[in-house]
Amino acid sequence: MADGSEQETVSDLGMTEGAAFSITATDILEHLFCPRFTYFEIYLKIPEHQEKRFKVQKGRSVHEEKSFLNPEYLRKKLGCIRKMRRVPLGSDRGLHGIVDEVLFLKDGSAAPLDYKYAEYKGMTFKNHVYQLTFYGRLIRENFNVPVNRGLIIYTRSQNKLVEVEITGQLYSELDAIIANFLAVARRGTYPNPTSYRARCADCCYGNICEKVI
Repeated sequence: MADGSEQETVSDLGMTEGAAFSITATDILEHLFCPRFTYFEIYLKIPEHQEKRFKVQKGRSVHEEKSFLNPEYLRKKLGCIRKMRRVPLGSDRGLHGIVDEVLFLKDGSAAPLDYKYAEYKGMTFKNHVYQLTFYGRLIRENFNVPVNRGLIIYTRSQNKLVEVEITGQLYSELDAIIANFLAVARRGTYPNPTSYRARCADCCYGNICEKVI
């Protein structure tokens, strides 16, 4: 856990049926970038204004553009027999997200597909893997189908498609991340910063981070 405290389960922190607290995929990505994002933005309610940054704006426009391209195209090599685009999903436990595409496969499973305004560097970053796992959980809960893989298209690498296995271990790790998020967002637990200090140089909370006791 980022704050060094003993680990709590999702249910310990109220992430049960009927929970009112909303958690999005963006919340999880920012928490993984640095858990102090959660503290400043969610608990203290200090806006980050990340929407002004070029990469964020471009990434959002890519999502919108791709949602209108080849609406009938099915990735048959992957066993896709049906797809849904720009799918808003939520769960009774407070998880929410919009999945770029949900692919329904001939083996009875489904898979989230996400477009990234990024280059493929020979590996998939762990935060992207957890984002797919987050979407996988939403798909499982809404469509009652297994989700054991996800797909990412890297638009800056000639739309390279990368397949990611979503394992039971990843679902368990996501539970731990959500529990840590809730400890900060609901209880105001002040977490340790990211161990990747290079991220601090481009952080919108850099001018106040170390000043908070």
